[in-house]
Amino acid sequence: MKIHEFQAKELLKKFGVPVQDGVAIKDLSEFDSAIAGLQSRGINQYVVKSQIHAGGRGKGKLYNPLNGNELVLEGGVKFTTSAEKAKEYASKMLGNLLITHQTGPEGKIVKTLFITEGLDYKKELYLGILLDRAVSKNVIMASTEGGVEIEKVAAETPEKILKVWVEPAVGLQGFQARELAFGLGLEGAAFKSFVGFIQKLYKAYEATDSSLLEINPLIVTNDDRIVALDAKMNFDDNALYRHPEISAYRDLDEEEPLEIEASKHNLNYIKLDGNVGCMVNGAGLAMATMDIIKLAGGEPANFLDVGGSANKETVANGFKIILADPNVKAVLINIFGGIVRCDRVAQGVIDAVKEVHVAVPVVIRLEGTNAELAKEMLENSGLNFEVAMTLHDAAHKVTSVLQMESVA
Repeated sequence: MKIHEFQAKELLKKFGVPVQDGVAIKDLSEFDSAIAGLQSRGINQYVVKSQIHAGGRGKGKLYNPLNGNELVLEGGVKFTTSAEKAKEYASKMLGNLLITHQTGPEGKIVKTLFITEGLDYKKELYLGILLDRAVSKNVIMASTEGGVEIEKVAAETPEKILKVWVEPAVGLQGFQARELAFGLGLEGAAFKSFVGFIQKLYKAYEATDSSLLEINPLIVTNDDRIVALDAKMNFDDNALYRHPEISAYRDLDEEEPLEIEASKHNLNYIKLDGNVGCMVNGAGLAMATMDIIKLAGGEPANFLDVGGSANKETVANGFKIILADPNVKAVLINIFGGIVRCDRVAQGVIDAVKEVHVAVPVVIRLEGTNAELAKEMLENSGLNFEVAMTLHDAAHKVTSVLQMESVA
């Protein structure tokens, strides 16, 4: 699960992590009160920040979707020393479409703004914490190249990324915090401030079951304080039952509607950009299925794992979600009958297709217990299925069907 910057900073403050002060608003009528609150705390320069689940906001562009996507503002993050100018920026951001390199051309409507203090600083740094699955340890990554996409730094100047792996049994050690501070070239008060900062940040990462905690940029202020100028936090969905306060941060407006619908039926669904709908049981098999579709010349439209019980209900719900995507021109069902018998899956598919109007070609490959019986059931169902015996065969049949459809 992802959350907004203002929510991440709210969480980090609870762990004593120094963050940029600010107030979130959802309507322009709340702006004057937000500015007055900041001014009462001695703040006289401001940053207006669009809140969407995507990076690159500062370099994005805002368009008015109600006026032919007219460009209204360059940049979704704006600094000013004028409260009047800040309000003007806010009026141009709220309700408009923000397009960044991470949103794609469809963009996202800005429904929340974070009105924050403007801080004077002399250096921008990068700091991130995530799980390194290759060694089963959390890794802290730091770089002097703050404010730049870390992917770009990794590609062009990988030597500028410092990495420290944390032993899970002992946690972050003081010498590791100092190693990072030295590596970033910090001295004096800034060095001391960073050591305390990273220790609190790592505690926040572990205590909240984060899967990613990224501060970009992390700043060194003119008076040598270390402050999180931005904050991005993602969480392990499987651990959210332990954190109802974090679950409450979920913003459904920022999520793909079909993914929300799938979660209601305990289906693991991720929308992609292709035209072959995939229905598979098991995450690994689903990944392999998508790979072989691409190798056969097709493009998967989704990742959909129906889990261990591919019965009539799960298959019917899977069809409804897959077919709700107008880009889907064919469906490939690939089920391995280990826990569940293939004949039961076949009956579930037959019943589901009779219940759900399926107007696109369907290719089915069932392997495992009672696979031969399942094949007979599908072929004798009177329904328009293409039955495949191998995964390779299934991928080529579904791409061939698509080619015939495009010619027709």
